[in-house]
Amino acid sequence: MSFEPITGRYLTVTVAGTAHRIYLEEAGAGRPVLCLHTAGADTRQWRHLMNDAAVTDTNRLIAFDMPWHGKSLPPEGWETQEYLLTTEAYIETVLAVAAALGLDRPVLAGCSMGGRIALQLAALHAPRFSGFIAIEASDFQPAWYDIDWFHRPDAHGGEMGAALVSANISPFAPPTERWNTLWMFMQSGPGVFRGDLSFYTKDDSLVARLGQIDTAQTPVHLLVGAYDLTCTPEDARRTAAAIPGASIAVMDELGHFPMSEHPEGFGPHFLDALARMPMPRAAAA
Repeated sequence: MSFEPITGRYLTVTVAGTAHRIYLEEAGAGRPVLCLHTAGADTRQWRHLMNDAAVTDTNRLIAFDMPWHGKSLPPEGWETQEYLLTTEAYIETVLAVAAALGLDRPVLAGCSMGGRIALQLAALHAPRFSGFIAIEASDFQPAWYDIDWFHRPDAHGGEMGAALVSANISPFAPPTERWNTLWMFMQSGPGVFRGDLSFYTKDDSLVARLGQIDTAQTPVHLLVGAYDLTCTPEDARRTAAAIPGASIAVMDELGHFPMSEHPEGFGPHFLDALARMPMPRAAAA
């Protein structure tokens, strides 16, 4: 019997005047790296990297479940609310968690909607971070599907969500991790995936902000899977081209959820991305 090096705990932060009990996990020591999950999922997507000594020997990985996701319960009174994620609330949540943990300019790594918000933070709050790793991220992706299907009385939202994202997983992904990834979407709370996709497919405010990102002060590196059909390599290249000084890598044999669907294939790309980020002075010393 052996225990994994991942530890979990809860943190209460206030966002838009409302208290949120946030679940987070962390592993490793050294430079802090704050990790953001995709829409409709949770922190379990990062578990493989948190068990990878090549990553955690010099980096402290921290991942948290957004409110309404995973082990982070909805706020009090949720039964009278419709969950619709906004850019403003998302940004405030990330900054609140980083501040509550006392993180000194962490690297921010986010995937899908997490990559989108990482770029928003690069444009609006760059001094709070030392670098940005935007995974499967683009400036704007209008929906090519009807998001209302994810919250209907005559359809299982979780299974509908899993069916949709299954096409975004690379055919090279190991079957076990493919199904583990889909399981997270099957467990998503009622209307949560729909609420995340509302943010992802309707807020195009990032497009005009990309030119504000100063990569000379805070580097930005984009990673995109060759088999991602939601954020295609072309979408990611277009986005990187609009950010002066940004770098990008297309990952062969990977899809939209690389850290979860194919961790062995993703690991080297993530380590390369981390190597592009500056080490804090204390960690470098």
